[in-house]
Amino acid sequence: MAELRIPFFRPAIDDDDIAAVAETLRSGWLTSGPNVREFERELAAACGAPFVNAVNSCTAALHLCLRAWDIGPGDEVIVPAYTFSATATVVVHTGARPVLVDVRERDANLDPAAFERAITPRTKAVIPVHFAGEPCDMDAILAIARPRGIRVLEDAAHAIGAAYRGRPIGSIGDATAFSFYATKNITTGEGGALATADQALSDRVRVLTLHGMTKDAWNRYDAGGSWRYDIVEFGFKDNLTDLAAALGRRQLAKLDRLTEARTRIAMRYVANLRDEPLLTLPAFDEANRHAWHLFMVRVDNQRSPVQRDDVIRRLAERGIGTSVHFIPLHYHTAYRKLGYQPGDFPVSERIFDGAISLPMFPAMTDADVDFVCENLRDILRTAA
Repeated sequence: MAELRIPFFRPAIDDDDIAAVAETLRSGWLTSGPNVREFERELAAACGAPFVNAVNSCTAALHLCLRAWDIGPGDEVIVPAYTFSATATVVVHTGARPVLVDVRERDANLDPAAFERAITPRTKAVIPVHFAGEPCDMDAILAIARPRGIRVLEDAAHAIGAAYRGRPIGSIGDATAFSFYATKNITTGEGGALATADQALSDRVRVLTLHGMTKDAWNRYDAGGSWRYDIVEFGFKDNLTDLAAALGRRQLAKLDRLTEARTRIAMRYVANLRDEPLLTLPAFDEANRHAWHLFMVRVDNQRSPVQRDDVIRRLAERGIGTSVHFIPLHYHTAYRKLGYQPGDFPVSERIFDGAISLPMFPAMTDADVDFVCENLRDILRTAA
């Protein structure tokens, strides 16, 4: 196996990021503190949401939101089958049932018609996932959800910096969860946030984030802070550290530049591969701003002399890292225990069968993209 010349991902960390973390270490304030508060304020401005809760993962943000909405046993939450498990796992952890539905062929986003068909009297929420950074059809989703009192919790793990019809992702649904995991468009190492216009939701999420403590607990180590606190409900331990927030603040300041770099890379891929008959390229709506977290192509396994899995293996042999996003949820053992099985979601299955996520990170050069594309085209035309 060749050493990877072009990995699937490389984090965009610079000296400015490192200095911010070092400065926080020297400050002596390591857990949730002033950097977390400033990060929340800056995120709110960036995504157009009045209230932001910074937490330790996007998974935590999704879970805390559902819990704050008192979703639990007997309730249903609609989730696309084509997503990472966390989107549905959080529903299970509330005691509710994740109801899987299929996605659209063009962009792997939630199919509004499938969402509408799946609604029952037990449906309390829907979690549309902005796959790869392409916004879902939020107007259609909201038109279905709003009259029925169904809450809309956007999974924007891929979509920081994206916009739908000119509106920033984070300012549209009832709440939006972001991820700042190591591979995401901006990173805190591990981290996430919940954005909302609902102050009551944000306030309750803040209490649930740290053991169910009253707000006074957040400033008990400040000058003049009190040691006294109350546990008002049974919460969790999902807070973000000041170390992580310090990194996140510097990353957020570079978000526009990082998104522009990703867009340049995506357009270079499109220019290189648009005429390749054995590939389907990602569709995107020019009325939106795509975050380009991923660039996923689909191999036409019916016509290609080389199948998707062999394409991945042979790219790796040539020093090119790739990934697959995602294995549909109903293929996993845990979801089969919920009654789902292969064949249930044909669009998700078709997408998965050919899916390859190509290298995507801001430091990629045009020459890097060209190298990936030249090798991909060569492999597709060469039988094993």
